[in-house]
Amino acid sequence: MANTYTQIHIQTVFAVQDRLSLLNKSWREDLYRYITAIIQNNGHKMLAIGGVEDHVHLFFGLRPNESISHLVQEIKRDSSAWINQNHLVRGRFSWQEGFGAFSYHRDLIPVVCGYIGNQEEHHRRKSFHEEYVDLLKEFNVEYDERYVFHS
Repeated sequence: MANTYTQIHIQTVFAVQDRLSLLNKSWREDLYRYITAIIQNNGHKMLAIGGVEDHVHLFFGLRPNESISHLVQEIKRDSSAWINQNHLVRGRFSWQEGFGAFSYHRDLIPVVCGYIGNQEEHHRRKSFHEEYVDLLKEFNVEYDERYVFHS
C-alpha cells in the first residue's frame, strides 16, 4: 500500500489444546523457527518468540495488510500441520481455539522481548492461567473467567 506508514507491535499468546504440556523442549526451538518463517513470509517482522510446554508468546511488527486474526489462524494451522507431519507428539496435535493479542509502544520493545525470552523462569513462579489473566487485566480487556480457557 503506497504511502502507508505504520508502527504496530503486537504480542500474541495462544495455548496448546486443553493446555496440555506437549511443546517439548527438545524441538521447541525448531517450532519457533518454523513460526518465525511464517511471520516473515507474510511480510511481518518477528521481534521475539518464546514459551513453555503449554503455550507460546509471539511479539512481532505487524504490517497493516493482514489482520491479526488471519495471521494467527495461519500460524496455528501451519505449525499444527508441521508438528503432526513430523510426529513430534503422540496422537494429533492442535492449538486451543482463540488467542490473546496486545499492542505495545516501541519504547517497550526491549521489555517485552526480555519478558518473552524469560518465559521458563517466569513460569516457575506464575502459572499460565495467572499470567494470561494478568495480561487481560493490565490491558483492561473484559472477559468472563468461565470462558478464558474454555476448550
